[in-house]
Amino acid sequence: MKRIKAFLLIIMGLSLTMTSCLDLDPLDQLADGNIWESSNDFKYFANNFYGWTRDFTNIYNDGPHSDLRSDLIIPLNAVNPFSHGNNSITESDGNYTGNYNNIRRTNLLLKNAANYTGSEAIEQYVGEAYFFRAYCHFELVQLFGDVIIIRDVMDINSPEMNKARDDRGDVIDFIIEDLSAAAAKLPETAPENGRIDKYAAYAFLSRVALYEGTWQKFRGNETRGKDLLGIAANAAKEVILNSGYELFKPAALGDMAYRYLFTLEDAQSTPVAGLTKASNKEYIFYRRHDNDLSRFNINITHGAVGNAFLINRKFVNLYLCSDGLPINKTTKFQSYATKTSEFLNRDNRMRNCFLQDGEKYWVNDPGSCRIDWKGMDGEDAKDALTCNANSGSGYQNKKWGTEREVIDYYEGYDFPIIRYAEVLLNYAEAIYERDDAISNDDLDLSLNLVRLRVNPEMPKLSNELVTGNGLNMREEIRRERTVELYFEGFRIDDLKRWKTAETEMPQDILGIKWTGTQFETSWGTESARGKNAEGCLIMESGRSWSEKNYLLPLPADQRQLNPSLGQNPEWTAN
Repeated sequence: MKRIKAFLLIIMGLSLTMTSCLDLDPLDQLADGNIWESSNDFKYFANNFYGWTRDFTNIYNDGPHSDLRSDLIIPLNAVNPFSHGNNSITESDGNYTGNYNNIRRTNLLLKNAANYTGSEAIEQYVGEAYFFRAYCHFELVQLFGDVIIIRDVMDINSPEMNKARDDRGDVIDFIIEDLSAAAAKLPETAPENGRIDKYAAYAFLSRVALYEGTWQKFRGNETRGKDLLGIAANAAKEVILNSGYELFKPAALGDMAYRYLFTLEDAQSTPVAGLTKASNKEYIFYRRHDNDLSRFNINITHGAVGNAFLINRKFVNLYLCSDGLPINKTTKFQSYATKTSEFLNRDNRMRNCFLQDGEKYWVNDPGSCRIDWKGMDGEDAKDALTCNANSGSGYQNKKWGTEREVIDYYEGYDFPIIRYAEVLLNYAEAIYERDDAISNDDLDLSLNLVRLRVNPEMPKLSNELVTGNGLNMREEIRRERTVELYFEGFRIDDLKRWKTAETEMPQDILGIKWTGTQFETSWGTESARGKNAEGCLIMESGRSWSEKNYLLPLPADQRQLNPSLGQNPEWTAN
């Protein structure tokens, strides 16, 4: 009987067969039977929640939060309709139906938990249900704005089946309530790797409240915005002061700690032997992967390293110089005369993320991978590849690419859904946007820890640095966020909540400065490509953004099933 129940729970977790967001899934009806007899039944059911989160497929492929939908990167040989501003109303949308399908599952667990004798034994799984119900509602708000709140397991006669959408403010309040309930029930420390603890709930609350707080503030609702920003700051501070999470920065990795954070496995995957996933205290909530049991289903190393996509020059120019100043405010910047001159005297995260022309590097192929992890001083030297920057936009990515020998699709590093660095950045931004000011002490408690991780000699961000060099504190806080969270699925959401997408998104995507540099003499094939007034390669033009692009349109099938849904602003009814 136990094996049958476990099988049914797994099947229910995988099924995404609903026609309408509020239709009843026949397989879920099995969950109203006798599978809720023990705490393990609740655990098995809750296990399925963890398959709903962001993962490598979402950020590398065209997921709704992918940087490919932003102004940082674009596909190599295609135009992304969302970043280009020409997406349209779809007949159906799995982001809509899938999230409601998953909300129904969390409500099934909560419904059955209410009737379970011995609530202490299932408290963790109840907390997980509250967390993931909040997670799915937040996904819906980010993508569609006003959406229907679902608190209970619906039946065919439930009024929610045909109601109008709830105001996004009410949905956010509901999410905050759920996350507060989750934090109260989740354990101080997760009992198993990959499960969430109470600080994951606080960390996610900081994300939700920061998102909506800035969304409201920059759309004229400053009172509501600042209330939410206070919630974001308090939630982030709870994690900072009490959680035990910390930035990954082993001294032996020095200024390359950021690079190896994202490829950490239990097999040797860094130049320092003995560093494993257990060495990483930065990932608060993550999607677990394993060579054999939980593969990527995506060729991440070959798909990310080199010119796999086009990196925008505007983004590369965001990296500070070693004196903590932007390239237009410093004497440290070495200009663009050679292929590598712009990499000199820069934030070390730049070389953690990008290959330079002529740089030796490794990938996962036999004969092109690390052997003894001694670099150019050992056997690794004979297998090292050499970067040739004359391809793509001229900027070559290396974030997410492993150096150890492993079969494609078999890399085993985890995907960070929430990491401690984000929480630190959430805190700094929430404080600044709430108070329109931030103290040096609060910067040192948060953002400067991120900034100095691989830049120990860089001056801290401070009020004195800002005022003394004609900088803008908001711009510097946003710069740190954009650089730190590159290629992790944050940029387009940030532009939306800051309401700057209409300015940033229509700009041309540019490559390296070609005219008058070493690239002009070494990369002659680009002579015919369009260039801007500065002589930079134009990789994509004709981009647009209008007010309607801040939200996705509701899919046609859902509006047909429930005409009370209406449609988002400026999207036609067809």
